[in-house]
Amino acid sequence: MATNALVKVEGAAQLDELIQLVSFMLDNEEYGVEVLKVREIIRMPDITRMPNTPHYVEGIINLRGKVIPILSLRKRFGLVESENNSHTRIIIMDVAGSLNGFIVDAVSEVIRIHSSDIQPPPSLVLSGGIGREFISGVYNHAERLLIIMDIDRMFSDDEMERIGSL
Repeated sequence: MATNALVKVEGAAQLDELIQLVSFMLDNEEYGVEVLKVREIIRMPDITRMPNTPHYVEGIINLRGKVIPILSLRKRFGLVESENNSHTRIIIMDVAGSLNGFIVDAVSEVIRIHSSDIQPPPSLVLSGGIGREFISGVYNHAERLLIIMDIDRMFSDDEMERIGSL
């Protein structure tokens, strides 16, 4: 349900789309992913551990007959681990054609923003460090910064192949 309006950007017309994001919390920071990538949000089930997987892969679950790999975004981002609580959720997302579950501290809300309100990530993020590949922008949301992620760029082809083989 995107609405479009033309916005003038440095002498060129650019389409200003209304984007819907699912916002979630990780280590007291707010992140967002495109709502069309999210299949569902579930409470923490029992996770079956898998040997010889990357450190951020928690294991697998059976979701209505389908095996879904479960990944910890805290571990993937190099954040300090924390205990799961009543707010902890798994966001099931379509990543490059495969369903994967991502453990987050809490799911906040679905927000609608104009693409013209998204600012590019700071150059410091782009110059190095984890996350530069998949941070597509930053949005000022209720006096907090929302980090917008491109989930399809979170993993290399090799990582996706390894996760997909679980």
